[in-house]
Amino acid sequence: MSKFFKNIFGALSEKPWEKEQMINDNYHQGKAFNLSNQTSAVIVIFGVSTVLFSLIVTGYLYSIPAEQDTQYLLKPNLLWINTLILLSVTFFFHKVTKDLKKEVCERVKINLLIIGFLSYAFLFGQIFFWLQLMESGNYVSTNNYFSSFYIFTTLHGLHLLGGLFFWGKVYSKINKLEQKEIINEKRSIEALSLYWTFLLIVWFIFFLIMYVFNDAVIEFCRSLLG
Repeated sequence: MSKFFKNIFGALSEKPWEKEQMINDNYHQGKAFNLSNQTSAVIVIFGVSTVLFSLIVTGYLYSIPAEQDTQYLLKPNLLWINTLILLSVTFFFHKVTKDLKKEVCERVKINLLIIGFLSYAFLFGQIFFWLQLMESGNYVSTNNYFSSFYIFTTLHGLHLLGGLFFWGKVYSKINKLEQKEIINEKRSIEALSLYWTFLLIVWFIFFLIMYVFNDAVIEFCRSLLG
């Protein structure tokens, strides 16, 4: 990941109009980055998703009424559990990609299976949490906070389901391979790992804004609207 950003900022700092840079450019085949098709597709999804989630966060910041009462904002432990689940998924992806770099493939299948199990556990946890909210009388129409909460978690869940679809395709293919053949799927697994890292970042931002620092954020919204 750090190498990827280094390549980006390194390319931005180049000056192709200078004679010395023109000479250096003649020695490569025109590829700025050594990215697989899978990783390139994930990066495109990053761009679209970032714009979408940024609009949702901005809408949330400007939609909270000045009179919004923070006593309606719940502090359930289930969101902490779901956050730990996503952190665990990222941890196991890190182990998988690390093993593939060392060409050690003995535990790749089992770790990928654990990743799928944890991802589904996250989705079921979100559904269970929605049921808790509705039982307590907190619906989409209750107030701006809950409407934003439901919209965000729904989109994040759909985003995760999309990732699980491709995880299923990759895992079903790897599950049929011999240990020594798994290394050939390295790029697909790395793209999946990058996808889940983005999911974690988006969830973490949401978690901080609407859960950990929600009172401070609402106070900030009041100052904007005031």
